[in-house]
Amino acid sequence: MPTKGDAPVLPGARAVARHVRISPMKARRVVNLVRGLPAKEALTVLQFAPQAASEPVYKVLASAIANAENNERLDPDSLLVAEAYVDEGQTAKRFRPRAQGRAYRIRKRSCHITIVVESVPAAGTGRRGSAATGRGRAADITAAPSRRGAAKAAPEKATPAKASKKKADDDESTTVDAAPESSVSTEKKPAKKASKKAEPKAEKADEAETADGAEAEEGTE
Repeated sequence: MPTKGDAPVLPGARAVARHVRISPMKARRVVNLVRGLPAKEALTVLQFAPQAASEPVYKVLASAIANAENNERLDPDSLLVAEAYVDEGQTAKRFRPRAQGRAYRIRKRSCHITIVVESVPAAGTGRRGSAATGRGRAADITAAPSRRGAAKAAPEKATPAKASKKKADDDESTTVDAAPESSVSTEKKPAKKASKKAEPKAEKADEAETADGAEAEEGTE
């Protein structure tokens, strides 16, 4: 792989347009719009840009994409605008006659437009594999949360069982303790009611007996 200094350079292609009859400052305004964008997206931006310099910049970018596709056998969809810059070209000097024999200078500027495209691998692929096969880093990352989630879910399932068991033990203890109280209360309440009801009946019987005795004594007299 070619290297630029110490850093490796990605495969790509370039295109240069020299002596373009437009001001370098006007061309740089358009070039700054597409620097760092994907090649297809940059073409769309240049196609609808209102600046006059968008037409020559569009042609240079299309030429760079064609060079990468035909000469370097690169995929056009994987291309990225890595470099885009404008250099100043020759300046043609003209004069416009003015009043009293004077002449004003006219500068007809030109520029050189250079665009470099590079092939960038897709986000889902890497050295360890691709996301489609499930052997890459993406598969490892997606598998890791499931294991962690399973480890966290285990204690959550165990805790409700313990809580229900404790609750059942507490309910049994409360029912055992409450059973004698309920039996005592049910036995005492009828006894009290019976005694209360029996007392008036006994009083009424005594009154009746005394009344009968009095009547008998009156009859004997």
